[in-house]
Amino acid sequence: MNSTTLNIAKFGGTSVADFAAMQNCAKIVASNPATRVVVVSASAGVTNYLVDLANNELTTEQINNTIASIEKIEFAILEKLNDNAATQLELQSLLSELSELAHNTKNLQTDEGKDALLCMGERMSSLLFTEVLKQEGCAALNFDARRVIKTDSQFGQGTPDIEQIADHAKQLMAPALAEQVLVTQGFIGSDSNNKTTTLGRGGSDYTAALLAEALNAQTCEIWTDVIGVYTTDPRITNKARPLPELSFDEAAEMATFGAKVLHPATMVPALRKNIRVFVGSSREPEKGGTWIAKDCSQEPYYRAITRRKDQVMVTVKTPSMLYASGFLSHVFGILAKHQISVDLVTTSEISVSLTIDNPPNSVRKKINQQIIKDLREICEVVVEEGFDLVTVVGNNMHSEAGVSSRIFQALNAHNLRMICYGANPHNMSFLVKEDTSNQVVTDLHSELFE
Repeated sequence: MNSTTLNIAKFGGTSVADFAAMQNCAKIVASNPATRVVVVSASAGVTNYLVDLANNELTTEQINNTIASIEKIEFAILEKLNDNAATQLELQSLLSELSELAHNTKNLQTDEGKDALLCMGERMSSLLFTEVLKQEGCAALNFDARRVIKTDSQFGQGTPDIEQIADHAKQLMAPALAEQVLVTQGFIGSDSNNKTTTLGRGGSDYTAALLAEALNAQTCEIWTDVIGVYTTDPRITNKARPLPELSFDEAAEMATFGAKVLHPATMVPALRKNIRVFVGSSREPEKGGTWIAKDCSQEPYYRAITRRKDQVMVTVKTPSMLYASGFLSHVFGILAKHQISVDLVTTSEISVSLTIDNPPNSVRKKINQQIIKDLREICEVVVEEGFDLVTVVGNNMHSEAGVSSRIFQALNAHNLRMICYGANPHNMSFLVKEDTSNQVVTDLHSELFE
């Protein structure tokens, strides 16, 4: 296989939600001879059930009912497959493993145990999609991503080892690409002890980009349920429209600040190897989508508006900060210890306010609680919840008179809890109350794009 013709295709949860959806995806794969690696997410709904099993204290009956709901999704796909006896045995084995993990509630108190459970959706999805591809006439093999996606042992948010991934991909995947399509799992990997790790929720995009980098692919396709990347979330305003192109910088900003179509880390491997990324709808592939590349034909001041929910603002305060050095290093040292990144930061003489993600039922929420405990040992801490982060993404936003004034004009009627502007030329961000963020996005979109 000539690497210059290699394409990696990733299909999200809604794209592999049922047999008909998987057939659509299989046709997309079959129509492009360059597609030799397919990365799949868990079928829509399955991950939510697994998260429930992993994070909530459930009775035995509730556990069994949740597993039954997962089985219903998987068997609805299995039943549509021709000659499915062998596949049924493999699926039953995976479901038995899932059941054993789910009932081992003591093990689920560890992040390692949670990852072992959370990976099951992708493992079942890749098994079934491999068989759907075969029915479409494609030679296909179900490949365990954990053999290649090597990470550290930070369960719940594993950090990929780029060199190991490249070595394993060239040894274990590349030789097979000429003969068959490899179907593998997004989101999951393994550490040096071959224990299952995960890349964080939504990490299937990241998996695809990492494999594209490791295999020197020319393109990486992200297939989802929307026609590309939109000017904003079309669920917020029906005036949102798909974008034909984005730069890597713009896409990285959008992903970081809440665009659900892309995982925030996806752009990093693509940028390192200058791999063009396509985002399109598996339901309507004929409608095209958004191409993301290093350079765009146009670089407007305003490209899109994003929103990231479930934000918490932490304000740390101490009189000893006045005219003193070192306090900020202590604060960020605590954040670094827990491997937490900060989005917005503002400072005054004796206080610092910053925002961090606080998604419910997540490993990060538990980490945040420990961070606040550690911070309180060195200073006064005030925690405010119930915020969303709204960001305008564009280009050269700080270099032209009037660019920021249009944004503030649209926000004239809204209360802004925090503003971050000027750190780079690609974004301006605002922290707003969660019950107003829909209207904030709508008003910005009306002013900037309509």
